[in-house]
Amino acid sequence: MITLETVEAGKLRHRVQVEHFDALFADVPQALGGEGTAPDPHDYFDLSLGACKALTIFLYARHKKLPLETLTVTVSRDDSEERKGKYQLSVTLAMAGDLSDDEKAKLVDIGDKCPIHKLMTSTEVSISTALA
Repeated sequence: MITLETVEAGKLRHRVQVEHFDALFADVPQALGGEGTAPDPHDYFDLSLGACKALTIFLYARHKKLPLETLTVTVSRDDSEERKGKYQLSVTLAMAGDLSDDEKAKLVDIGDKCPIHKLMTSTEVSISTALA
C-alpha cells in the first residue's frame, strides 16, 4: 500500500509512505504553485520505467551469467503535447562490463519487456477513487 499525507496544511508537499520503506516526498515546481522541494508525480511515473528497466536488465544478466557490472539508465520526457494525448519518454542505457554487441542488444530488448514498459504501452489501466 502507498499512502500520501499533506506535510503542512495548505501546502502541496506530501509525504509518501511505501510499506515499511523510508518516506519519500512529492511536490510540484514553484511555477505550478508548489515549493519545488521534491519530485513531482510525472517524475515518479518516469522513474518507475527507468527503475523497472534497470532491475529487469540486471536480473536477466545475473540469470544468464552475463558480465554486466554497472548500468546507468537515463529517462527523458517530452510532455509538450501531453494535453493532446502524447507523452514521449526516451531511455538511454549505459552499460559497463565485458559485453559483446549482441549481449548489449539483448539486454536492451529485455529492458523493453520489463513489466512497467508493458504496463505503460499495452495495458488498459482502471482506476477507482473513493472517500475514506
